[in-house]
Amino acid sequence: MDTLHLNDQLQIEKMGISIEKIENQLNHFKNGFLSIDIVKPATIDDGIIHLTTKQKELYINTYHTAILAGINISRFVPASGAATRMFKNYFDYLNTHNKLGKVSQPSSDITEFAKEISKLPFYNELFEKLNITPQSLIDNDALLPKIIDCLLDTKGINYGQLPKGVLKFHANSHPIEITTPIHEHMIEAAIYGKDFNDRVQIHFTVSPDHEKLFKHIIEIAKPIYEAHYNVHYHISFSHQKLTTDTIAVTPSNEPFRDEKGSLVFRPGGHGALIENLNDIKSDIVFIKNIDNVVPHRKMHDTIEYKKILAGLLISIQTKIFSTLAKLNHASSDEIQNEIIPFMKKDIGISLPEKVELLDGDLLKQFLNGILNRPIRVCGMVKNEGEPGGGPFWVRDSEGNLSMQIVESSQIDLTDPAKVEIIKKSTHFNPVDIVCSLKNYQNKKFNLTLYVDPDTGFISKKSMNGKPLKALELPGLWNGAMAHWLTFFVEVPLTTFNPVKTLNDLFRDNHQ
Repeated sequence: MDTLHLNDQLQIEKMGISIEKIENQLNHFKNGFLSIDIVKPATIDDGIIHLTTKQKELYINTYHTAILAGINISRFVPASGAATRMFKNYFDYLNTHNKLGKVSQPSSDITEFAKEISKLPFYNELFEKLNITPQSLIDNDALLPKIIDCLLDTKGINYGQLPKGVLKFHANSHPIEITTPIHEHMIEAAIYGKDFNDRVQIHFTVSPDHEKLFKHIIEIAKPIYEAHYNVHYHISFSHQKLTTDTIAVTPSNEPFRDEKGSLVFRPGGHGALIENLNDIKSDIVFIKNIDNVVPHRKMHDTIEYKKILAGLLISIQTKIFSTLAKLNHASSDEIQNEIIPFMKKDIGISLPEKVELLDGDLLKQFLNGILNRPIRVCGMVKNEGEPGGGPFWVRDSEGNLSMQIVESSQIDLTDPAKVEIIKKSTHFNPVDIVCSLKNYQNKKFNLTLYVDPDTGFISKKSMNGKPLKALELPGLWNGAMAHWLTFFVEVPLTTFNPVKTLNDLFRDNHQ
C-alpha cells in the first residue's frame, strides 16, 4: 500500500483489523458512499402494518404462549455514549458567559431550566452541593451560571461527563424513589421480559470507563427489584470492539497521524454494535436505546406494544420456518402456487425477474437464501417532527426493492424527487425493535453477513486542533441490518419518550 508503512501494518494487525478492511475504508474516504435510492416512503398498508384490536390480543397471547413454551429472550441496550449532547445548550451558555465575563442572555432552554428546576430528580442534590437554598435562584439570577457549572463540572455533580444511563431521570418511583434509565430498563424487562423460569436477561453495551458506574447502580437495585418483581436478573456488559474502530484521514484523504506518527483510529459508531449483538445467544432480542424510558407508572403502552411486537415476530417466524422446512421437499407446483405467493404477499418480498428463469434445486437455493435470514419487527411512530430515521422502500444496485430504515444523511437532499419522497413520509423509527437471531434449524445466524458495507457515512472531526475525517460504519438499525427480513408496525407515540436534551425531562411523560 502506498500510504501505509510497515509500522502502520503492524499497528493494524495488532488491533486485530485486516489490511483489506483498512484499504476498503480508505477507498470509501476517496470515493464516498452512494446515496440510498429511496423509491417511496413506507406508509400504512404499504409497508407499515396497522394492527386491529383483535390482532393485538392475538399477538400478546402468542407471546405469552411462547414464554410458557420456554423461549429464550433478552434485552439489548446500547448505552455507551456520554450525555454531552444532552447538555449542549448548557455548555454553550457557560462558554458565552465565561467569554463575556458577565451573565449572558439565556436561551429558552436555560430560562425553562431556571423556572422548572424543582421538577428535576437531582434538584436537592444540586443545591446541597452548592450549599445554597433553592430560593436563592429565584432571588438572584446571577447564580444561574454557578448552578449550571455545578450541574456539568467534575467539581459539581458532573452530569456533563457521565453516561445517560446513570443520570437521575425520574422521582417518586417504587420501590426505589429516584430512578435512572438503568432502573427503568430493569423494571420494563421484569414486567414483560422474564422467561418461564422468571429469569430476566439484559445486556448493556457500555464504555469501559463507565462500566463500574453501571455495575454499582445495578448492584444496589438488583436485590430490591428481584424481591419486588419475583425475578432473577442476568445482566451482562460488553464494549465496542477495537476491531470495529475505523481509520481517520486528513482532509486530503491521507491517513491521519498523532504526534508520534502513529495512525489514529476512531470508534466506528453504533453500527459497530452489530458485533456485540452477534454475541447474544437468545432466540428473541428486544432492542431499545438507553434514554427511551418513562417512570413505571407510565409504562402501560410500552409494555403492551413490546408484547405485541414480539408476538407478531414469533408469528411471522413460525410461518417462515414452516415454509423453509417445506421448501426442501416442495414440488415445482407447490413453489409456484404456495411458496412464492406467500413470500410476495405475506412477507412483502419483491422477487427479481430472474426467478422465472430458475427451476429445481437452483430455485430452491435462491428462495432459501432470501427467506433464511435474521428477522426484525420494528415499531414506527407517526412523524410529529422528532428526529430519527424513517421507513422507506429502497432500490438496491440490482433493482430489487426492500424496506429499510434510512437516515436523512444517507439521502441525496439535492435531488428534488428524493426531497418530495421525504415530505410524503408519515412515520419515523423510534428504535423499538424485536429480533429473531436463529434460523429454522435453531442455529445462530452470523449477523455480520447481513450488513451492507456501502451504507456508512463520513463526518468531519478534529484532533488537537487539526481537522480530520472520520468514517462511521453502517448504522445498527440501518445498513447493519440491511439484509434482514424487515417488518414495520405502527406503534403509538406514547411508547417513544427519549431524553435527548435535559429539558425533555420537563415533559409530562417524565414527571
